[in-house]
Amino acid sequence: MKVGVVTFPGSLDDVDARRAVTFGGHEAVALWHGDHDLQGVDAVVLPGGFSYGDYLRCGAISRFSPVMTEVIEAAGRGMPVLGICNGFQILCESHLLPGALIRNDHRKFNCVDQRLRIENTSTPWTSAYEQGAEVTIVLKNGEGGFVASEDVLDQLEGEGRVVARYLGDNPNGSLRDIAGISNERGNVVGLMPHPEHAVEDLCGPGTDGLGFFTSLAAVAFA
Repeated sequence: MKVGVVTFPGSLDDVDARRAVTFGGHEAVALWHGDHDLQGVDAVVLPGGFSYGDYLRCGAISRFSPVMTEVIEAAGRGMPVLGICNGFQILCESHLLPGALIRNDHRKFNCVDQRLRIENTSTPWTSAYEQGAEVTIVLKNGEGGFVASEDVLDQLEGEGRVVARYLGDNPNGSLRDIAGISNERGNVVGLMPHPEHAVEDLCGPGTDGLGFFTSLAAVAFA
């Protein structure tokens, strides 16, 4: 598959995401925030970082980047879209996902190897995992607390749209320990931890994040 990785002003993990895409067996395509062209990709990754310096709100300015018009339309057609950290924030600001990401409850920046449980393996980004698999993936954020109304939280839980959940101590105050969610269709996933930093033994905490990228193989042959 051809997987586009968008670079916004302030993106930090776009190169890492493209590398993870290739580790997952796909062709990585660099996309620029100011373009109205997805270059024929089959899936899109919105990477982590501090787009536009996190001014106003995290992801609030990037949501209006020209490329996001194309991403939103493609997601509506069923294209797989993964937002990682700042990308998750952009997806929420774009209303592709519900809820919001706010300042960590302890008011400090996190950078830890975080244990997670994969709760939903039916998305294009998680099908390579076993249901309930426990993985360790890098977490680094200052505004990582997922919040939503009780009705929305109940809907996410009831529809099985919580993709990943924090294990152990809650690192940022996310309600119901939520680390990642999907849209109703399941093709759009937002994840606060960084799977692209856990795709090889040489760097990072092992290869537990690789499944987020190898999972796309099932889409290619669907």
